[in-house]
Amino acid sequence: MVSLPVTTARLQVLNQDLHLGLCKGQVWAGEFAWVFHWHFRQGKLRLEPSLGRALIEDALLRFLLRFDHQLDVGGEYNFLVRATV
Repeated sequence: MVSLPVTTARLQVLNQDLHLGLCKGQVWAGEFAWVFHWHFRQGKLRLEPSLGRALIEDALLRFLLRFDHQLDVGGEYNFLVRATV
């Protein structure tokens, strides 16, 4: 069995608005960086810029769906991104 390449992604929460159902932050993986807007009531994720978005989008969405209620503004979190070849 071949193991998949793994990268640790870092996430920082910049702002949360529980009334609007919105969490904003930054995420870094490898040499890429993105800003995300997580509309948790609607289950929608927006990532900018589009460059490299496909590398992180699914892993970030899974992380947010599982842990969004535990994230604090200013907090920094790590999660693993496994790539398929």
